[in-house]
Amino acid sequence: MTTAAGIDPATVTAPIPVITARPRFRDSFAALGEHNYRLYLVGQFFANTGGWMNRVAMDWLVLQLTHNVALVGLTVTLQFAPALLLGPWAGVIADRVTRRHLLKITQGVSVLVNGILAALVLTGVVQVWEVYVAAVIVGCAITIDGPSRSAFVSEMVGTHRLPQAISMNASMFHLGGFLGPAISGVLIAAFGSGWSIAICALTAAIPIVALFLMHADRLTAPPRKPAQKGQIVEALRYIRSKPTIVWPMVLVAFVGVFGMNLPVLLTASADHTWGTGSAGYGLYTSLCAAGAFAGALLSTRRRSLRLRIIVPLIGVYGVVTAFAGSAPIYALFLPALVGIGITRISFMTAGESLTQLSTNLSIRGRVMSFWIMIITGGQALGGIVMGGIAEAFGAQVAFAVAGLVPAAAGIVVAMILAKRHQLAIKVNVRTPRRLVRIVSRGQVIVEH
Repeated sequence: MTTAAGIDPATVTAPIPVITARPRFRDSFAALGEHNYRLYLVGQFFANTGGWMNRVAMDWLVLQLTHNVALVGLTVTLQFAPALLLGPWAGVIADRVTRRHLLKITQGVSVLVNGILAALVLTGVVQVWEVYVAAVIVGCAITIDGPSRSAFVSEMVGTHRLPQAISMNASMFHLGGFLGPAISGVLIAAFGSGWSIAICALTAAIPIVALFLMHADRLTAPPRKPAQKGQIVEALRYIRSKPTIVWPMVLVAFVGVFGMNLPVLLTASADHTWGTGSAGYGLYTSLCAAGAFAGALLSTRRRSLRLRIIVPLIGVYGVVTAFAGSAPIYALFLPALVGIGITRISFMTAGESLTQLSTNLSIRGRVMSFWIMIITGGQALGGIVMGGIAEAFGAQVAFAVAGLVPAAAGIVVAMILAKRHQLAIKVNVRTPRRLVRIVSRGQVIVEH
């Protein structure tokens, strides 16, 4: 369908909101003024806390059953591999159905699967293949859930509050990540993995209740996309046509493969490098999550979204991650984990916000399906790659690869953008603290 001017409405995107002054602190939480979003955020807090508990429990359970770090990576791979097969179709579904109803179904699958797995563990009959089957089923639910969940946020809060809502979602995710691993580590040490998985099944039911309690008349849902051929190809063309979508996706692909498999790296660090066991693994995961929580809160204060902001962020993340692997003493390793959390979430929230705000609402589900597919598919591949590197060469080398490869990708993308006259290097000798910056092409390159 096209307009009288011959323009396809799906290709038209409203201007990206740019805040010229730093937002007031209270404005950073304006999305909480929406009743539906408050319910959503409460549900996500419990689901995320339980989900992080489940991740720690499943990773440690596989390590106990197999005594092989590489097989811990295989668990991650099986959970995220469905995104490679189902991702684009999940986006098509997200643009065709009522997203709130779909989220009820996918969340219900998580409750059922985790409940069954918990029963197997608590009765002492669990086998490794059963953990793998649970990982695959949950992975399918996550794949179908992801695009709808991402696009559903804008239905609750609208465009202008979307960047803050994305950052708050990330804050809640990583607040759960701060609490969940710590609780899970204690439970595993005291009672074993089964109780962590059981609590996850209970907390996964709370978002379903929140979805039922929402006011449907206050959601700004777009018209459903009718079934027709070529919708996935349409989304790919749309992505390729917009630099503010395609380049964040390219960069997040490198982070997905090499930098999103911290459970593998932290398991290896706890088991081999520092010998701290499950309690140490829970501590490391909590430190990363605490840093990510702080980084997400800082992201709500961001004044603008531009490629020139996103490209340097991946470089800083890469340097911090590589440093964590080379830290010579434990006292430096721990704060480096906090730094990983801050820098990675700063990059991820900026990239996702720019992608969503660059996308028309009628095609957003499909575009976000590719964003999520890149992340989860990257984790599926990275689970094997990083698990193999950690097993063969140790956690320190794996940390170096996890940081330096994404940083190198950021440098290459910056060079491509500079060559295409989209970005340039700005040097200002009068401000040593901001001596070198990446700016839009056309600004003065050197100031005296």
